[in-house]
Amino acid sequence: LFWILKYFFVFILLDVFASIGHMTDLLFTERDLVTSLKDYIRAEENKLAQIKQWADKLDLLSTAATSDPDGFLGHPVNAFKLIRRLNTEWSELEHLVLTDTADAFLSNLTIQRQHFPSDEDQSGAAKALTRLLDTYQLDTDAISTGSSSAYTSQSVLTVDDCFELGRVAYSEGDYYHTELWMLQALRQMEKGETPGVVDAVMILDHLSYSVYQQGELERALDFTKKLLELDSTHQRATGNRKYFEYQLAKQNKVAQSEQGGRDENHQPNDYRSERKKYEQLCRGEGLKMTARRQSQLFCRYYDNGRHPKYVIGPVKQEDEWDRPHIVRYHDILSNREMETVKELAKPRPGLFSLIKKCPLPAVSAWLGAFEHPVVDRINQRIEDITGLDVSTAEDLQVANYGVGGQYEPHYDFGRKDEPDAFKELGTGNRIATWLLYMSEVQAGGATVFTDIGASVSPKKGSAVFWYNLHPSGDGDYRTRHAACPVLLGNKWVSNKWIHERGQEFRRLAFCPFCGKHLNRLTPFCGFCGRSLALINAAAQTEEPAVPGTSGDGPDLLQQCIKYFHEGHS
Repeated sequence: LFWILKYFFVFILLDVFASIGHMTDLLFTERDLVTSLKDYIRAEENKLAQIKQWADKLDLLSTAATSDPDGFLGHPVNAFKLIRRLNTEWSELEHLVLTDTADAFLSNLTIQRQHFPSDEDQSGAAKALTRLLDTYQLDTDAISTGSSSAYTSQSVLTVDDCFELGRVAYSEGDYYHTELWMLQALRQMEKGETPGVVDAVMILDHLSYSVYQQGELERALDFTKKLLELDSTHQRATGNRKYFEYQLAKQNKVAQSEQGGRDENHQPNDYRSERKKYEQLCRGEGLKMTARRQSQLFCRYYDNGRHPKYVIGPVKQEDEWDRPHIVRYHDILSNREMETVKELAKPRPGLFSLIKKCPLPAVSAWLGAFEHPVVDRINQRIEDITGLDVSTAEDLQVANYGVGGQYEPHYDFGRKDEPDAFKELGTGNRIATWLLYMSEVQAGGATVFTDIGASVSPKKGSAVFWYNLHPSGDGDYRTRHAACPVLLGNKWVSNKWIHERGQEFRRLAFCPFCGKHLNRLTPFCGFCGRSLALINAAAQTEEPAVPGTSGDGPDLLQQCIKYFHEGHS
Protein backbone atom coordinates (compact mmCIF):
# COMPACT_ATOMS: atom_id res chain seq x y z
CA LEU A 1 0.00 0.00 0.00
CA PHE A 2 2.84 2.38 0.84
CA TRP A 3 4.42 2.03 -2.60
CA ILE A 4 1.08 2.61 -4.33
CA LEU A 5 0.59 5.74 -2.25
CA LYS A 6 4.14 6.84 -3.00
CA TYR A 7 3.62 6.52 -6.74
CA PHE A 8 0.30 8.32 -6.44
CA PHE A 9 1.82 11.11 -4.37
CA VAL A 10 4.66 11.71 -6.79
CA PHE A 11 2.55 11.75 -9.92
CA ILE A 12 -0.15 13.92 -8.43
CA LEU A 13 2.50 16.55 -7.82
CA LEU A 14 3.27 17.38 -11.42
CA ASP A 15 3.15 20.60 -13.36
CA VAL A 16 3.46 21.34 -17.02
CA PHE A 17 5.91 24.23 -16.91
CA ALA A 18 8.59 22.55 -14.79
CA SER A 19 9.22 19.54 -17.02
CA ILE A 20 11.00 19.75 -20.35
CA GLY A 21 9.32 16.45 -21.24
CA HIS A 22 5.85 17.93 -20.80
CA MET A 23 6.87 21.15 -22.53
CA THR A 24 8.19 19.13 -25.49
CA ASP A 25 4.81 17.44 -25.80
CA LEU A 26 3.19 20.88 -25.84
CA LEU A 27 5.52 21.99 -28.63
CA PHE A 28 4.42 19.10 -30.82
CA THR A 29 0.78 19.69 -29.87
CA GLU A 30 1.08 23.28 -31.02
CA ARG A 31 2.90 22.19 -34.18
CA ASP A 32 0.04 19.81 -34.99
CA LEU A 33 -2.48 22.61 -34.47
CA VAL A 34 -0.49 24.95 -36.74
CA THR A 35 -0.54 22.30 -39.48
CA SER A 36 -4.28 21.88 -39.01
CA LEU A 37 -4.76 25.66 -39.10
CA LYS A 38 -2.81 25.91 -42.36
CA ASP A 39 -5.00 23.19 -43.87
CA TYR A 40 -8.04 25.22 -42.86
CA ILE A 41 -6.58 28.38 -44.41
CA ARG A 42 -5.83 26.54 -47.67
CA ALA A 43 -9.39 25.19 -47.76
CA GLU A 44 -10.79 28.68 -47.17
CA GLU A 45 -8.51 30.17 -49.82
CA ASN A 46 -9.54 27.47 -52.30
CA LYS A 47 -13.22 28.17 -51.58
CA LEU A 48 -12.72 31.92 -51.99
CA ALA A 49 -10.80 31.34 -55.24
CA GLN A 50 -13.72 29.36 -56.66
CA ILE A 51 -16.20 32.06 -55.60
CA LYS A 52 -13.99 34.81 -57.05
CA GLN A 53 -13.61 32.94 -60.35
CA TRP A 54 -17.38 32.49 -60.61
CA ALA A 55 -17.99 36.16 -59.71
CA ASP A 56 -15.50 37.40 -62.33
CA LYS A 57 -17.13 35.26 -65.03
CA LEU A 58 -20.63 36.49 -64.17
CA ASP A 59 -19.44 40.08 -63.95
CA LEU A 60 -18.30 40.03 -67.57
CA LEU A 61 -21.42 38.21 -68.70
CA SER A 62 -23.91 40.43 -66.86
CA THR A 63 -22.14 43.60 -68.01
CA ALA A 64 -22.49 42.58 -71.66
CA ALA A 65 -26.07 41.38 -71.17
CA THR A 66 -27.35 44.49 -69.43
CA SER A 67 -25.86 46.78 -72.07
CA ASP A 68 -28.32 45.33 -74.63
CA PRO A 69 -30.98 43.26 -72.84
CA ASP A 70 -33.21 42.80 -75.89
CA GLY A 71 -30.41 41.69 -78.12
CA PHE A 72 -28.97 39.38 -75.45
CA LEU A 73 -32.27 37.67 -74.61
CA GLY A 74 -33.19 37.49 -78.28
CA HIS A 75 -30.75 34.61 -78.57
CA PRO A 76 -32.39 31.37 -77.32
CA VAL A 77 -29.14 29.99 -75.85
CA ASN A 78 -28.66 33.08 -73.68
CA ALA A 79 -32.21 32.84 -72.41
CA PHE A 80 -31.70 29.16 -71.51
CA LYS A 81 -28.42 29.78 -69.74
CA LEU A 82 -29.84 32.66 -67.70
CA ILE A 83 -32.67 30.47 -66.45
CA ARG A 84 -30.24 27.61 -65.72
CA ARG A 85 -27.85 29.84 -63.80
CA LEU A 86 -30.54 31.27 -61.59
CA ASN A 87 -32.21 27.93 -61.02
CA THR A 88 -29.15 25.70 -60.54
CA GLU A 89 -25.76 27.42 -60.47
CA TRP A 90 -26.66 30.06 -57.90
CA SER A 91 -27.90 27.25 -55.62
CA GLU A 92 -24.55 25.51 -56.06
CA LEU A 93 -22.78 28.75 -55.18
CA GLU A 94 -24.95 29.11 -52.09
CA HIS A 95 -23.94 25.59 -51.04
CA LEU A 96 -20.26 26.43 -51.61
CA VAL A 97 -20.50 29.60 -49.51
CA LEU A 98 -22.28 27.75 -46.69
CA THR A 99 -19.73 24.91 -46.65
CA ASP A 100 -17.88 25.09 -43.31
CA THR A 101 -14.23 24.20 -43.90
CA ALA A 102 -13.43 24.81 -40.22
CA ASP A 103 -14.94 21.51 -39.05
CA ALA A 104 -11.69 19.52 -39.30
CA PHE A 105 -9.68 22.23 -37.57
CA LEU A 106 -12.22 22.69 -34.77
CA SER A 107 -12.42 18.93 -34.25
CA ASN A 108 -8.62 18.67 -33.90
CA LEU A 109 -8.58 21.69 -31.60
CA THR A 110 -11.17 20.04 -29.35
CA ILE A 111 -9.09 16.85 -29.17
CA GLN A 112 -5.84 18.68 -28.42
CA ARG A 113 -7.42 21.01 -25.87
CA GLN A 114 -7.28 18.28 -23.21
CA HIS A 115 -3.48 18.59 -23.34
CA PHE A 116 -3.47 22.38 -23.02
CA PRO A 117 -1.91 23.94 -19.91
CA SER A 118 -4.26 25.41 -17.33
CA ASP A 119 -4.41 28.88 -15.78
CA GLU A 120 -2.49 27.39 -12.87
CA ASP A 121 0.25 26.21 -15.23
CA GLN A 122 0.49 29.67 -16.80
CA SER A 123 0.71 31.25 -13.37
CA GLY A 124 3.40 28.76 -12.35
CA ALA A 125 5.47 29.51 -15.44
CA ALA A 126 5.21 33.24 -14.73
CA LYS A 127 6.31 32.76 -11.12
CA ALA A 128 9.22 30.58 -12.28
CA LEU A 129 10.44 33.39 -14.54
CA THR A 130 10.16 35.88 -11.69
CA ARG A 131 12.04 33.43 -9.44
CA LEU A 132 14.94 33.48 -11.91
CA LEU A 133 14.84 37.27 -11.78
CA ASP A 134 15.48 37.20 -8.02
CA THR A 135 17.84 34.25 -7.71
CA TYR A 136 20.26 35.33 -10.42
CA GLN A 137 19.67 39.09 -9.98
CA LEU A 138 18.60 39.57 -13.57
CA ASP A 139 17.16 42.77 -15.00
CA THR A 140 13.64 42.77 -16.47
CA ASP A 141 14.89 44.57 -19.57
CA ALA A 142 17.64 41.98 -20.07
CA ILE A 143 15.16 39.11 -19.81
CA SER A 144 12.64 40.87 -22.03
CA THR A 145 15.14 41.62 -24.79
CA GLY A 146 17.16 38.40 -24.38
CA SER A 147 20.37 40.34 -23.74
CA SER A 148 21.24 39.08 -20.25
CA SER A 149 24.91 38.77 -19.31
CA ALA A 150 24.13 35.27 -18.01
CA TYR A 151 22.90 34.09 -21.40
CA THR A 152 21.90 35.31 -24.83
CA SER A 153 18.61 34.47 -26.46
CA GLN A 154 16.53 35.44 -29.47
CA SER A 155 13.36 34.98 -27.42
CA VAL A 156 11.83 38.28 -26.34
CA LEU A 157 8.90 39.33 -24.18
CA THR A 158 6.19 41.55 -25.64
CA VAL A 159 4.26 44.26 -23.81
CA ASP A 160 1.44 41.77 -23.27
CA ASP A 161 3.91 39.19 -21.88
CA CYS A 162 5.35 41.67 -19.38
CA PHE A 163 1.86 42.73 -18.35
CA GLU A 164 0.88 39.08 -17.75
CA LEU A 165 3.96 38.51 -15.58
CA GLY A 166 3.06 41.60 -13.56
CA ARG A 167 -0.57 40.54 -13.31
CA VAL A 168 0.39 37.14 -11.86
CA ALA A 169 2.60 38.86 -9.27
CA TYR A 170 -0.27 41.25 -8.52
CA SER A 171 -2.68 38.36 -7.92
CA GLU A 172 -0.16 36.89 -5.46
CA GLY A 173 0.09 40.16 -3.53
CA ASP A 174 3.69 40.53 -4.74
CA TYR A 175 3.59 44.25 -5.48
CA TYR A 176 7.35 44.60 -5.78
CA HIS A 177 7.52 42.35 -8.85
CA THR A 178 4.24 43.80 -10.13
CA GLU A 179 5.97 47.16 -10.28
CA LEU A 180 9.03 45.75 -12.07
CA TRP A 181 7.07 44.04 -14.84
CA MET A 182 4.53 46.85 -15.31
CA LEU A 183 7.33 49.39 -15.64
CA GLN A 184 8.98 47.14 -18.23
CA ALA A 185 5.73 46.93 -20.19
CA LEU A 186 5.38 50.71 -20.04
CA ARG A 187 8.98 51.27 -21.21
CA GLN A 188 8.46 49.01 -24.21
CA MET A 189 5.28 50.87 -25.16
CA GLU A 190 7.10 54.20 -24.89
CA LYS A 191 9.77 52.85 -27.27
CA GLY A 192 7.07 52.33 -29.89
CA GLU A 193 6.13 48.68 -29.46
CA THR A 194 2.49 48.06 -30.36
CA PRO A 195 0.70 45.95 -27.74
CA GLY A 196 -1.98 43.40 -28.45
CA VAL A 197 -4.89 43.60 -26.02
CA VAL A 198 -3.09 45.60 -23.33
CA ASP A 199 -3.10 49.38 -23.23
CA ALA A 200 -1.32 52.02 -21.14
CA VAL A 201 -4.40 52.58 -18.97
CA MET A 202 -4.40 48.94 -17.81
CA ILE A 203 -0.68 49.09 -17.06
CA LEU A 204 -0.87 52.36 -15.13
CA ASP A 205 -3.87 51.11 -13.16
CA HIS A 206 -1.87 48.14 -11.81
CA LEU A 207 1.30 50.19 -11.45
CA SER A 208 -0.24 52.95 -9.34
CA TYR A 209 -1.80 50.49 -6.89
CA SER A 210 1.36 48.36 -6.59
CA VAL A 211 3.57 51.34 -5.67
CA TYR A 212 0.88 52.56 -3.26
CA GLN A 213 0.98 49.18 -1.51
CA GLN A 214 4.71 49.70 -1.07
CA GLY A 215 4.10 53.04 0.65
CA GLU A 216 5.11 55.32 -2.22
CA LEU A 217 2.13 57.68 -2.28
CA GLU A 218 3.72 60.36 -4.45
CA ARG A 219 4.60 57.89 -7.21
CA ALA A 220 1.16 56.31 -6.92
CA LEU A 221 -0.40 59.75 -7.44
CA ASP A 222 1.88 60.49 -10.42
CA PHE A 223 0.91 57.24 -12.16
CA THR A 224 -2.77 57.90 -11.43
CA LYS A 225 -2.55 61.38 -12.98
CA LYS A 226 -0.92 59.91 -16.10
CA LEU A 227 -3.75 57.40 -16.29
CA LEU A 228 -6.39 60.13 -16.07
CA GLU A 229 -4.65 62.07 -18.85
CA LEU A 230 -5.32 59.07 -21.08
CA ASP A 231 -8.80 58.31 -19.75
CA SER A 232 -10.41 61.11 -17.75
CA THR A 233 -13.57 59.01 -17.16
CA HIS A 234 -11.76 56.17 -15.35
CA GLN A 235 -13.81 55.87 -12.15
CA ARG A 236 -11.30 53.94 -10.01
CA ALA A 237 -8.45 56.28 -10.92
CA THR A 238 -10.61 59.31 -10.15
CA GLY A 239 -11.38 57.95 -6.68
CA ASN A 240 -7.77 56.90 -6.08
CA ARG A 241 -6.49 60.35 -7.02
CA LYS A 242 -8.65 62.00 -4.37
CA TYR A 243 -7.59 59.41 -1.79
CA PHE A 244 -3.87 59.74 -2.55
CA GLU A 245 -4.03 63.54 -2.42
CA TYR A 246 -5.83 63.37 0.91
CA GLN A 247 -3.25 60.97 2.36
CA LEU A 248 -0.33 63.11 1.15
CA ALA A 249 -1.83 66.24 2.66
CA LYS A 250 -2.28 64.39 5.93
CA GLN A 251 1.26 63.09 6.24
CA ASN A 252 4.57 64.78 6.81
CA LYS A 253 7.84 63.75 5.19
CA VAL A 254 8.87 61.50 8.06
CA ALA A 255 5.59 59.62 7.93
CA GLN A 256 5.98 59.22 4.18
CA SER A 257 9.37 57.53 4.57
CA GLU A 258 8.05 55.16 7.24
CA GLN A 259 4.78 54.22 5.54
CA GLY A 260 4.16 50.79 4.11
CA GLY A 261 6.98 48.64 2.91
CA ARG A 262 7.11 45.80 0.50
CA ASP A 263 4.58 43.10 1.07
CA GLU A 264 6.49 40.20 -0.39
CA ASN A 265 8.32 39.39 2.85
CA HIS A 266 5.72 37.43 4.77
CA GLN A 267 8.20 34.73 5.81
CA PRO A 268 9.97 34.70 9.17
CA ASN A 269 13.47 36.14 9.40
CA ASP A 270 15.19 32.74 9.52
CA TYR A 271 13.50 31.77 6.25
CA ARG A 272 14.57 35.03 4.60
CA SER A 273 18.12 34.57 5.87
CA GLU A 274 18.38 31.05 4.46
CA ARG A 275 16.66 32.11 1.25
CA LYS A 276 19.20 34.89 0.80
CA LYS A 277 22.08 32.48 1.41
CA TYR A 278 20.53 29.97 -1.00
CA GLU A 279 20.21 32.55 -3.77
CA GLN A 280 23.78 33.79 -3.16
CA LEU A 281 25.17 30.27 -3.47
CA CYS A 282 23.18 29.74 -6.67
CA ARG A 283 24.91 32.83 -8.09
CA GLY A 284 28.30 31.51 -6.97
CA GLU A 285 28.56 34.00 -4.10
CA GLY A 286 29.34 33.26 -0.45
CA LEU A 287 31.09 29.96 -1.16
CA LYS A 288 33.28 28.81 1.74
CA MET A 289 35.83 27.14 -0.51
CA THR A 290 39.05 28.59 0.93
CA ALA A 291 42.50 27.93 -0.50
CA ARG A 292 43.30 25.89 2.60
CA ARG A 293 40.22 23.73 2.18
CA GLN A 294 40.86 23.36 -1.55
CA SER A 295 44.36 22.07 -0.84
CA GLN A 296 42.86 19.15 1.10
CA LEU A 297 40.52 18.03 -1.70
CA PHE A 298 41.90 15.45 -4.10
CA CYS A 299 41.09 13.37 -7.16
CA ARG A 300 41.93 9.67 -7.20
CA TYR A 301 41.25 6.36 -8.86
CA TYR A 302 38.98 4.47 -6.52
CA ASP A 303 38.51 0.69 -6.31
CA ASN A 304 36.47 0.45 -3.07
CA GLY A 305 39.05 -1.54 -1.17
CA ARG A 306 40.15 -3.58 -4.20
CA HIS A 307 36.65 -4.57 -5.22
CA PRO A 308 36.95 -7.25 -7.96
CA LYS A 309 35.01 -5.11 -10.46
CA TYR A 310 37.25 -2.08 -10.00
CA VAL A 311 40.75 -3.44 -9.45
CA ILE A 312 41.56 -3.22 -13.16
CA GLY A 313 39.16 -0.40 -14.02
CA PRO A 314 38.79 1.86 -10.97
CA VAL A 315 36.33 4.74 -11.01
CA LYS A 316 37.37 8.38 -10.95
CA GLN A 317 36.61 9.89 -7.54
CA GLU A 318 36.82 13.60 -6.72
CA ASP A 319 36.44 15.29 -3.34
CA GLU A 320 33.82 18.05 -3.54
CA TRP A 321 33.85 18.92 0.19
CA ASP A 322 35.66 17.76 3.30
CA ARG A 323 33.19 18.07 6.19
CA PRO A 324 30.75 16.59 5.58
CA HIS A 325 32.61 14.45 3.09
CA ILE A 326 30.97 14.90 -0.32
CA VAL A 327 32.50 12.99 -3.21
CA ARG A 328 31.81 12.91 -6.93
CA TYR A 329 32.24 9.84 -9.13
CA HIS A 330 32.84 10.63 -12.79
CA ASP A 331 31.61 8.72 -15.86
CA ILE A 332 29.35 6.44 -13.84
CA LEU A 333 26.74 5.92 -16.57
CA SER A 334 26.98 5.75 -20.34
CA ASN A 335 24.86 7.99 -22.57
CA ARG A 336 22.79 4.99 -23.62
CA GLU A 337 22.05 4.07 -20.00
CA MET A 338 21.04 7.64 -19.17
CA GLU A 339 18.74 7.86 -22.19
CA THR A 340 17.12 4.57 -21.18
CA VAL A 341 16.43 5.90 -17.67
CA LYS A 342 14.95 9.12 -19.10
CA GLU A 343 12.71 7.14 -21.43
CA LEU A 344 11.52 4.90 -18.59
CA ALA A 345 10.73 7.96 -16.47
CA LYS A 346 8.40 9.52 -19.03
CA PRO A 347 4.67 9.33 -18.18
CA ARG A 348 3.05 6.14 -19.43
CA PRO A 349 -0.56 5.09 -20.02
CA GLY A 350 -2.49 3.64 -17.12
CA LEU A 351 -2.86 4.91 -13.57
CA PHE A 352 -0.41 7.77 -13.88
CA SER A 353 -2.09 9.36 -16.92
CA LEU A 354 -5.31 9.75 -14.94
CA ILE A 355 -3.79 11.73 -12.09
CA LYS A 356 -4.18 15.49 -12.16
CA LYS A 357 -1.33 17.94 -11.96
CA CYS A 358 -0.45 20.30 -9.14
CA PRO A 359 2.52 22.65 -8.70
CA LEU A 360 5.89 21.09 -7.91
CA PRO A 361 9.36 22.32 -8.88
CA ALA A 362 10.10 19.22 -10.94
CA VAL A 363 8.43 16.19 -12.46
CA SER A 364 9.37 12.90 -10.81
CA ALA A 365 9.07 9.18 -11.43
CA TRP A 366 10.18 6.13 -9.43
CA LEU A 367 11.90 3.19 -11.11
CA GLY A 368 12.27 -0.23 -9.50
CA ALA A 369 14.93 -2.77 -10.42
CA PHE A 370 12.26 -4.87 -12.14
CA GLU A 371 11.49 -2.08 -14.61
CA HIS A 372 14.52 -2.63 -16.82
CA PRO A 373 17.95 -4.34 -16.68
CA VAL A 374 19.59 -0.89 -16.82
CA VAL A 375 17.92 0.13 -13.54
CA ASP A 376 19.08 -3.13 -11.96
CA ARG A 377 22.63 -2.49 -13.17
CA ILE A 378 22.59 1.03 -11.74
CA ASN A 379 21.49 -0.27 -8.35
CA GLN A 380 24.26 -2.88 -8.37
CA ARG A 381 26.82 -0.27 -9.41
CA ILE A 382 25.81 1.97 -6.50
CA GLU A 383 26.22 -0.95 -4.10
CA ASP A 384 29.62 -1.90 -5.53
CA ILE A 385 30.98 1.65 -5.34
CA THR A 386 29.57 2.71 -1.96
CA GLY A 387 29.77 -0.68 -0.26
CA LEU A 388 26.22 -0.16 1.04
CA ASP A 389 23.32 -2.58 0.73
CA VAL A 390 20.76 -1.16 -1.72
CA SER A 391 18.17 -3.89 -1.16
CA THR A 392 16.62 -1.71 1.57
CA ALA A 393 17.03 1.52 -0.41
CA GLU A 394 14.17 3.36 -2.06
CA ASP A 395 13.54 2.95 -5.77
CA LEU A 396 15.50 5.15 -8.13
CA GLN A 397 13.81 8.55 -8.28
CA VAL A 398 14.16 10.35 -11.60
CA ALA A 399 13.45 14.08 -11.75
CA ASN A 400 13.31 16.48 -14.69
CA TYR A 401 13.71 20.20 -13.96
CA GLY A 402 12.70 22.63 -16.68
CA VAL A 403 13.57 26.32 -16.82
CA GLY A 404 12.89 27.79 -13.38
CA GLY A 405 12.65 24.31 -11.86
CA GLN A 406 14.16 24.16 -8.38
CA TYR A 407 13.95 22.42 -5.03
CA GLU A 408 13.89 24.43 -1.81
CA PRO A 409 16.45 23.79 1.00
CA HIS A 410 15.70 20.52 2.78
CA TYR A 411 17.17 17.51 4.58
CA ASP A 412 17.05 14.06 3.05
CA PHE A 413 16.88 12.34 6.45
CA GLY A 414 13.98 12.26 8.89
CA ARG A 415 14.51 14.56 11.88
CA LYS A 416 13.74 13.85 15.52
CA ASP A 417 10.55 15.88 15.23
CA GLU A 418 9.53 13.52 12.40
CA PRO A 419 9.73 10.13 14.13
CA ASP A 420 7.44 8.46 11.60
CA ALA A 421 9.07 9.88 8.46
CA PHE A 422 10.02 6.45 7.11
CA LYS A 423 8.15 4.19 9.51
CA GLU A 424 6.07 2.68 6.71
CA LEU A 425 9.23 1.44 5.00
CA GLY A 426 10.58 -0.29 8.09
CA THR A 427 14.15 0.22 6.92
CA GLY A 428 15.26 3.04 9.21
CA ASN A 429 16.36 6.52 8.26
CA ARG A 430 18.07 7.64 5.06
CA ILE A 431 21.71 7.04 5.84
CA ALA A 432 23.12 8.25 2.52
CA THR A 433 22.22 10.00 -0.74
CA TRP A 434 23.41 9.13 -4.24
CA LEU A 435 22.65 11.95 -6.71
CA LEU A 436 23.28 11.25 -10.39
CA TYR A 437 23.33 14.01 -13.01
CA MET A 438 22.01 12.83 -16.38
CA SER A 439 22.21 16.00 -18.49
CA GLU A 440 24.36 19.05 -19.02
CA VAL A 441 22.76 22.30 -17.86
CA GLN A 442 23.63 25.44 -19.81
CA ALA A 443 23.13 27.78 -16.85
CA GLY A 444 21.97 27.34 -13.26
CA GLY A 445 20.82 24.08 -11.70
CA ALA A 446 23.61 23.65 -9.14
CA THR A 447 23.16 21.66 -5.93
CA VAL A 448 24.01 23.92 -2.99
CA PHE A 449 24.50 23.10 0.69
CA THR A 450 23.22 26.12 2.58
CA ASP A 451 24.70 25.35 6.02
CA ILE A 452 28.28 24.81 4.86
CA GLY A 453 28.37 27.18 1.88
CA ALA A 454 29.14 24.52 -0.72
CA SER A 455 28.04 24.29 -4.34
CA VAL A 456 28.17 21.27 -6.65
CA SER A 457 27.64 21.93 -10.35
CA PRO A 458 25.75 19.42 -12.50
CA LYS A 459 27.99 17.33 -14.76
CA LYS A 460 26.45 14.76 -17.04
CA GLY A 461 27.30 11.17 -16.17
CA SER A 462 28.70 11.98 -12.72
CA ALA A 463 27.25 11.06 -9.34
CA VAL A 464 27.60 12.86 -6.01
CA PHE A 465 27.50 10.87 -2.76
CA TRP A 466 27.30 11.84 0.90
CA TYR A 467 26.17 10.46 4.25
CA ASN A 468 23.09 12.06 5.81
CA LEU A 469 23.68 10.50 9.23
CA HIS A 470 26.61 10.48 11.62
CA PRO A 471 27.96 7.03 12.59
CA SER A 472 25.90 7.43 15.78
CA GLY A 473 22.71 7.50 13.70
CA ASP A 474 22.03 11.17 14.43
CA GLY A 475 21.23 13.40 11.49
CA ASP A 476 24.05 15.45 10.01
CA TYR A 477 22.46 18.89 9.76
CA ARG A 478 25.32 20.13 7.64
CA THR A 479 23.80 18.21 4.70
CA ARG A 480 20.89 20.63 4.24
CA HIS A 481 20.82 21.25 0.51
CA ALA A 482 18.75 22.61 -2.37
CA ALA A 483 18.54 22.52 -6.15
CA CYS A 484 19.07 25.93 -7.74
CA PRO A 485 16.64 27.08 -10.44
CA VAL A 486 17.54 26.06 -13.97
CA LEU A 487 18.30 29.30 -15.80
CA LEU A 488 18.88 27.88 -19.27
CA GLY A 489 18.43 24.34 -20.54
CA ASN A 490 16.99 21.42 -18.64
CA LYS A 491 18.21 19.18 -15.86
CA TRP A 492 17.75 15.43 -15.48
CA VAL A 493 18.81 13.84 -12.18
CA SER A 494 18.19 10.57 -10.40
CA ASN A 495 18.37 9.97 -6.65
CA LYS A 496 19.00 6.82 -4.67
CA TRP A 497 18.23 7.17 -0.98
CA ILE A 498 19.94 4.40 0.96
CA HIS A 499 18.46 3.42 4.33
CA GLU A 500 20.03 2.27 7.60
CA ARG A 501 18.88 -1.34 7.61
CA GLY A 502 21.51 -3.63 6.15
CA GLN A 503 24.37 -1.16 6.67
CA GLU A 504 25.32 -2.29 10.20
CA PHE A 505 28.73 -3.59 9.05
CA ARG A 506 28.94 -1.87 5.70
CA ARG A 507 29.24 1.86 6.26
CA LEU A 508 32.53 3.12 4.94
CA ALA A 509 34.43 5.83 6.74
CA PHE A 510 36.96 8.03 4.98
CA CYS A 511 40.13 9.50 6.39
CA PRO A 512 39.89 13.30 5.99
CA PHE A 513 43.67 13.49 5.56
CA CYS A 514 44.28 11.00 2.74
CA GLY A 515 40.77 10.16 1.53
CA LYS A 516 41.25 6.40 1.96
CA HIS A 517 38.84 4.03 3.64
CA LEU A 518 39.13 3.63 7.40
CA ASN A 519 38.92 0.31 9.16
CA ARG A 520 37.04 1.09 12.39
CA LEU A 521 38.47 -2.08 13.95
CA THR A 522 41.93 -0.49 14.07
CA PRO A 523 42.84 2.70 15.98
CA PHE A 524 44.56 4.40 13.04
CA CYS A 525 44.33 4.97 9.29
CA GLY A 526 46.11 2.12 7.54
CA PHE A 527 47.33 4.43 4.79
CA CYS A 528 48.55 7.66 6.41
CA GLY A 529 48.91 6.39 10.00
CA ARG A 530 46.88 9.10 11.73
CA SER A 531 45.03 8.07 14.85
CA LEU A 532 41.25 7.68 15.01
CA ALA A 533 41.20 10.23 17.84
CA LEU A 534 42.80 12.81 15.57
CA ILE A 535 40.53 11.84 12.66
CA ASN A 536 37.39 12.07 14.81
CA ALA A 537 38.47 15.46 16.15
CA ALA A 538 39.13 16.69 12.63
CA ALA A 539 35.71 15.47 11.51
CA GLN A 540 34.01 17.74 14.06
CA THR A 541 35.86 20.93 13.06
CA GLU A 542 34.85 23.33 10.33
CA GLU A 543 38.34 24.08 9.00
CA PRO A 544 40.30 21.23 7.42
CA ALA A 545 43.18 19.75 9.33
CA VAL A 546 46.59 20.19 7.76
CA PRO A 547 49.02 17.26 7.63
CA GLY A 548 52.14 17.80 9.70
CA THR A 549 50.53 19.94 12.39
CA SER A 550 50.58 19.01 16.06
CA GLY A 551 48.34 16.13 16.99
CA ASP A 552 49.44 13.70 14.29
CA GLY A 553 49.52 10.17 15.59
CA PRO A 554 52.71 8.26 16.52
CA ASP A 555 54.64 6.17 14.10
CA LEU A 556 52.46 3.57 12.34
CA LEU A 557 54.61 0.65 13.59
CA GLN A 558 54.39 1.87 17.19
CA GLN A 559 50.59 2.15 16.91
CA CYS A 560 50.39 -1.43 15.65
CA ILE A 561 52.58 -2.73 18.48
CA LYS A 562 50.54 -0.88 21.12
CA TYR A 563 47.27 -2.05 19.53
CA PHE A 564 48.15 -5.75 19.65
CA HIS A 565 49.83 -5.53 23.09
CA GLU A 566 46.45 -4.38 24.43
CA GLY A 567 45.02 -7.75 23.47
CA HIS A 568 43.18 -6.90 20.26
CA SER A 569 42.95 -9.55 17.59
